[in-house]
Amino acid sequence: MEDNTLLYQWGLVIISSLILIFISPLAKSFTDFYKGSRKEQKPNFYLLTSSLVISWLFAKSITNSANLGLDFGIVGGVAYACYYMSFITAGIVIYQLRKKGGFLSIHHFLKSKFGRGAIILFSVLICFRLFNEIWSNTIVIGSYFGEPGSMGYLWSIIIFTLMTLWYSLKGGMSSSIMTDVIQFIFFAVLLVVILSVILPKTDGGVEAILTSGEWGWSTGVNLIFVGLVQCISYPFHDPVMTDRGFISDIKTTLKSFLWAGVIGAISIILFSFVGIYGAQEGVSGQAPVEVSKLLGVSMTLLVNFIMITSAASTLDSSFSSFSKLTILDLKVVKKPTIKSGRLMMVLLTICGTIPVFLNPTVLSATTVSGTMVIGLAPIFMLWKMKAPKISFYASIIMGITWGFVLVFGWFPEELYFTSGKHAELLTVNVLGTLSCFIVFVTPALLTKNKAFMPQLEGI
Repeated sequence: MEDNTLLYQWGLVIISSLILIFISPLAKSFTDFYKGSRKEQKPNFYLLTSSLVISWLFAKSITNSANLGLDFGIVGGVAYACYYMSFITAGIVIYQLRKKGGFLSIHHFLKSKFGRGAIILFSVLICFRLFNEIWSNTIVIGSYFGEPGSMGYLWSIIIFTLMTLWYSLKGGMSSSIMTDVIQFIFFAVLLVVILSVILPKTDGGVEAILTSGEWGWSTGVNLIFVGLVQCISYPFHDPVMTDRGFISDIKTTLKSFLWAGVIGAISIILFSFVGIYGAQEGVSGQAPVEVSKLLGVSMTLLVNFIMITSAASTLDSSFSSFSKLTILDLKVVKKPTIKSGRLMMVLLTICGTIPVFLNPTVLSATTVSGTMVIGLAPIFMLWKMKAPKISFYASIIMGITWGFVLVFGWFPEELYFTSGKHAELLTVNVLGTLSCFIVFVTPALLTKNKAFMPQLEGI
C-alpha cells in the first residue's frame, strides 16, 4: 500500500506540473515576462488578488500553521495568521508611494530617497528572502516522499523544482499570474474537502476547535505579537508581494491587497484545524504528514496535492521576482532581455536548492529572516520623512544586528518580556524594532530636518 501511495504521489507531481507547463503562456514581450501583463493587459482585481493570496499560502506556511495548531490549538492558527496583516500594511504603504510619491517600484523609491547603495543593500536582503523560499518550500514536498536525506526525498525535490522552473521559464511573471489563479482554485477546493473530512471526526466539532488551546504567553500569544510587530517590516523584503503592488492600477492594487490579507488569514486559520485534529489524535511530528497518514491514502494524496499547489506557486513567483530584481532593478546586464531573465531563474534554482542537502528547518526561514529585516519598518512607515542616507543604513544594520542576536541566542534570558516558547523572539523583535526607529529618526533630528514634524502629524 505504501508503494502505491508513493506512486500516486509521483503521479500528482508530474501530472500537475505538466498541466501547468502546457497552459502557461509563452511570453513574447518584455512587459509580459517582467510585468505580468497578458497581451499587454494589466491583471484585474480577481487575477491580482488570487495571485497575492496563493503566493503567500506557501507549502511551508501551511505546514507551519498546522504545526502551530498541533502545538497551541486555535491560538497557534491565529498567531500565524497575524503575519497576513502584512498585506494590509504593504497595500496601504504602496498605495501612498504610488499615489502621493509617484514611485514606480520599491527600488525607484529607495534610489530616489537614499541612493544606489541603498538599492544594493536592500537587494541583498531580498535575495536572501528569495533564496530561502526555494528550499523552505521544496523540503515540505520532499517530506511526503521520504525522510530527509533519503533518495525519495531528494529526487522528489529535484524533479518538482525543475518542472516548476520549466513553466516559469516560458512566461516569467505572466506565467506566475496565470497559474496562480488555477493554483488558488485548487487550494480552495482541496481545503474545503480536507475540512469536510476532518471536522466530522473531531471530538466536539467546530466548537471544540475554536476553544482549543490557552491564550497565554507561553501557549501562542508570544507569536501573535511577533507577527503583529513584524507585519510593519516583513512584507517589504518580499518582492513576490511588492512586485505585485506595481503591476495594476492603484485602486485595484489597494483593494486586492486588503482582500488578500483577509482571505489569507482565514485560510491559514482554517488549515490550522488539521493540527488541532492531530492533537486530539495524539500525533507528533509534521502535522499535515502525520494527520494525512492517519486518515488513509486518499487524504494523504489530497494533502500532498495542496502542498504541491502552494509550493509551485511560491517557486514560480520567486523565480519571476528574482529575474526582475537582477535584470531590471539591479541591471546586472547592459541590455535587459527575456533570455537574461531566464538565466537568472536558473541561477536561483541552483543556489536555492543547495540548502536541501544541509537539512535546514522550515520555521527558521520565517522567524529568522523576519527579524533580520525589522530595520525596514521605519524606512517604509516614515517614507515621507526626508531622512539622510545614514538613517537608512543605520536602521538596516541595527535590524541585522538584532537578527544575529536572535540566531546566536545572545540576549539574556532574565530580560525576556514574557515566558515560554518564542519569548526571546518577541523580546528581540520589540526591542529591535524600537531601536531601528530610534536610529532612523535620530539623524534627521540632529540635522534639524523640518520635514520630520509634518510626518509625525500625519501618523
